[in-house]
Amino acid sequence: MPKHLSALPRELACATPGQRLHVATLNDRPLPATLLCGAQAPGSGPGVLLTAGVHGCEYCSIQACLELARELDPARLCGTVLLVPVANMSGFYERLPALVAEDGKNLNRVFPGSASGTVSEQLALLITQLQDWADFYVDLHGGDLHEAMHPFVFVPGVADPEVTECARQAARCLDVDVRVLSGATTGAYNSAALRGTPSLLIERGGLGRWSRAEVDAYKADIRSLLCHLGVLEGTPGGADSQRECTHPVYLEASARGFWYPAGDIVPGAPVRKGQPLGLVRDLSGAVLQDCRAETDGMVLYMTVSLAVKEATPLVAYG
Repeated sequence: MPKHLSALPRELACATPGQRLHVATLNDRPLPATLLCGAQAPGSGPGVLLTAGVHGCEYCSIQACLELARELDPARLCGTVLLVPVANMSGFYERLPALVAEDGKNLNRVFPGSASGTVSEQLALLITQLQDWADFYVDLHGGDLHEAMHPFVFVPGVADPEVTECARQAARCLDVDVRVLSGATTGAYNSAALRGTPSLLIERGGLGRWSRAEVDAYKADIRSLLCHLGVLEGTPGGADSQRECTHPVYLEASARGFWYPAGDIVPGAPVRKGQPLGLVRDLSGAVLQDCRAETDGMVLYMTVSLAVKEATPLVAYG
């Protein structure tokens, strides 16, 4: 049996070198996945887990994962690649931003999950088991229906130093100019890293759309990463330069209202300390919140919808 497969759900453990195995369930739970069992040096090479659709309306990541599941050739792989293109199936089909339809929870906030919990918590536990199988984990994300995004990557900053450094080196082979060193302990990738699996969260696309250019860029990043990990032959790519952001700012609405971002605030735009970022107004037009930059940086992502709720994101920068 090829390396790692005995630790996977039984639907996948029967794969043989050179096989592309599509399954509709994992441990009898409806969760489509594709296993690519490499034919190069069978039994060797890393196990890599790719998930997309943890948030069901982040379409660029989902489409990229779907296409990679069809296009990557097991005959050329050294190792095993497991792809879960739509982790949150109910949220995807309901076009529900961020949440799982059955219980209204954010899947990315309930890791590592629970066998006795709600649908989201049980799903998180299943993905946690896949993370623990993997030698490297990548969670593919993007802006939600109401979010515009500048492409960037999150690196876990709360894991053991060697895990963080492994993830940082992998991030450098992506064609993004910013990597954010996360100080959070929540989220699928942070949960995996805290248990010892080097992990990344990539952000690309948004606004409830996907484009050929964005999906192709996503796929190129994953292929470059697989080259870096030794799963594919070839030289990894990367951006001309990539800076590390260690203190990102996540601006939230202080009250529900109407959001008017400043005209020069767009993803990728530079910001200076004190610069106006936007206003939250009430029904009468009175200003509820005058948002200004706390520090210099660059806009990573932002809400573009008119409606905002209290304590929800407006602009992230750093």
